Amino acid sequence: MALSACIDDRTNIACFGLRALGLFARALPRSSAAGARADDQLLKHPLRPADAADLASTLRDLDVTVLSNDEPQELAGMISRDIERRRLLAIQQENMAWSKVTCRDDWERFRDQRLNALRKSLGRFPPPPKDLNIETTGRIEGDGYRIENIVFESRPGLLVTANLYLPAKPRESMPAVLFSHSHHNPKTQGELQDMGTTWARQGCLVLVMDLLGHGERRQHPFVSSDQYPKPFGVGRQDYYFRYNLGLQLQLVGESLMGWMVWDLMRGVDLLCSREDVDEDRIILIGSVAGGGDPAAVAAALDPRIAAVAPFNFGGPQPDYPIPQDAEKEFYYFGVAYWETTRCLRLGGRDGFAQWVITACAAPRGLIYSHEFAWDRARDPVWPRLEKVFSFYDARDRLAVATGRGHLKGRPPESTHCNNVGVVHRRQLYPHLARWFGLQPPAHEFQNRHDVNELLCITPAVAERLDPQPVYKLARKLADKRIADVRRDMASMDLASRRKILRDGWSRILGNIIPAMDPTVKAAEREETNGVVIERIVLEVEPGVVVPLVLMRARRECSTPLPVVIALADSGKQKFLAARLDAVSTWLEAGCAICLPDVRGSGETNPGGSHGPRSIGTTLSCRDQVLGQTLLGSRLRDLRSVLLFLRTRRDLDENASLWGDSLAALNPPERSEVVPYGVDNPNAEAEPSAGLLVLLTALFEDNVNAVYARGTFASFRSLLDSQFLYVPHDSVVPGALTVGDVADIAAALVPRPLLMECPVDGLNRGIPSETIAVAFAPTSQAYLLANASEEFSLHGTGQDDSAMWLLDQIKRRFRE
Repeated sequence: MALSACIDDRTNIACFGLRALGLFARALPRSSAAGARADDQLLKHPLRPADAADLASTLRDLDVTVLSNDEPQELAGMISRDIERRRLLAIQQENMAWSKVTCRDDWERFRDQRLNALRKSLGRFPPPPKDLNIETTGRIEGDGYRIENIVFESRPGLLVTANLYLPAKPRESMPAVLFSHSHHNPKTQGELQDMGTTWARQGCLVLVMDLLGHGERRQHPFVSSDQYPKPFGVGRQDYYFRYNLGLQLQLVGESLMGWMVWDLMRGVDLLCSREDVDEDRIILIGSVAGGGDPAAVAAALDPRIAAVAPFNFGGPQPDYPIPQDAEKEFYYFGVAYWETTRCLRLGGRDGFAQWVITACAAPRGLIYSHEFAWDRARDPVWPRLEKVFSFYDARDRLAVATGRGHLKGRPPESTHCNNVGVVHRRQLYPHLARWFGLQPPAHEFQNRHDVNELLCITPAVAERLDPQPVYKLARKLADKRIADVRRDMASMDLASRRKILRDGWSRILGNIIPAMDPTVKAAEREETNGVVIERIVLEVEPGVVVPLVLMRARRECSTPLPVVIALADSGKQKFLAARLDAVSTWLEAGCAICLPDVRGSGETNPGGSHGPRSIGTTLSCRDQVLGQTLLGSRLRDLRSVLLFLRTRRDLDENASLWGDSLAALNPPERSEVVPYGVDNPNAEAEPSAGLLVLLTALFEDNVNAVYARGTFASFRSLLDSQFLYVPHDSVVPGALTVGDVADIAAALVPRPLLMECPVDGLNRGIPSETIAVAFAPTSQAYLLANASEEFSLHGTGQDDSAMWLLDQIKRRFRE
């Protein structure tokens, strides 16, 4: 069908020649003032005109704070305490399971269960490619060594760049070393060159790849300081953009760790494809600062790796001291923060602790490697590694490499390095010689080449192979996976579609079922200028409270009042200030208004912004390690609020939901191309409240109508650029494997739904025609249910949105 766009002037929505199918949004009903006043009589006991005149000024001055002076600071740590409680519980459960491992068979059952969970958490590994399409794009001849600059394809459209170091005179069967570099620098860094040339001169092949997102595989445009008017760390952008890359891959059910590990395994393929490599002597070394993590995971999953030396993984970390009660409190699942490769999602829930991943190398060689000094006596992991290797009578295949000093110390007392320092290499040599016959060098050879000499993607190669950025590859995966979901649901009835969506979202959000009947911990009631205000502290689960305000006009009324639950990411006080007219409209008409602060918002906000280094991002990452999402927990909070309101005889059991964003949009003329580490003029979106009301309506049948403003037009829109301006906790891992925002909205049919001001991953408004396409599944679902008039969609905010919601309430009361 031709996409001949026609614009509906009333709605500013593009109708792509699909009007016959109903795939468009209707205009909001336009109620005259007189008509609105007449309809108000449908609600019992509206405000008297005199009271209504005072209402706006009353609300304008209203402080909706619920907590006492000392409570906000205490409750700012509420989420963190809850996560820590669950982390310690996960440790307790895993320690109990580990205590029952007494022999090799026990260990292998314990190991395999967790390895399978790890593999599943990393994403959907495709079949290994039959042909890596290896191409040598440059050669360097050195003193006793050669370097080949190569590219190969680990996935369709995804190129891997690597330097292969070889002896000047290769032997028939040589050991091979594969490097997983640190997050500091790519494959060309000096220490990597030193190890490549030194070990090649010793008769070894050394493959040093750019990890995904680094070097020639960077996923950002910044290569020089003149690309932005303010100073920024050019060399740190590869590392910082791991944040965006990790979020985008998680959206499609993948992970940055999974893709890095897949690339390393294809590096093993490359080595095994060579006749001069001894397949029984393939060694993987993971550098300090983020190289050891993917190395350990790759070795756990790929038995072809004969030995692994993962630095700073599995045991004590340079940044963090060993807890006092290490056995019960150690950070076995990693220390969670924004870098997803350092804190594996679901690890705490499914038991694949980092020490377990490391121990999976047994009975192959494992060099338990540390950048700085190692406290062997207090390390709770070391005895576990010894126990596992003893099951195989392979204690001689477990070794240690350590440095000196500590992270905050200065060289030479503290052995800082970029990848693997000389002091660390010298501790690796004896074990590699003993296990693989790789003789230590008499001295560390050094002949560092200019970075440009080691580049692999020449202009001709780039033009011919057209390497694709990851966000585009992820978008292709998203399109395929969304299409699969929609195809499966196409022939289902509404109840079946809802069940599929509920099951899918329950799986990826974590626990969304209220833990208990909510309890009122504190309540105060006051009356101001005819408005009754209740301030309530609602305990929704042990140690977690939702401060909320319930407002209604003073009146005698024998029938339950309709209730509007309104929330915004910024909290109830800012919502009231920004939407004063809306709240006045509802109160004047006789509605009760509930303004809750779900966990982490408003009065329980832990503080800070939404950026990668914010406390909110850290809490979101910590939660995901334990199999939970903050959005899922907030959904649980909102459902608990609904449970509470239904216990009140003065309120109708069917609530109307209003989820709002108060964030300023980024104008299209403002460039999104801003490096990390500078003051960014772009604002982050606040999409969570809109998502919450949609999800609540999906799971709760007693919802009368839904209004969502400023939420995502689609999760897919987060894959339109390598830049993102969204909070970490709004990005649900696996969201695009169970559908998209439009599919949730479609499942709400025939309930009234109004979507306004949807945004993309750059927190920009979206053209009308793009919105119409994104929500075509919703429009079609409402059309097929003969309920097209119940779905409205607007690219900009409308003046009568509050009246729209009121109209839906009136309709219900008429019925």
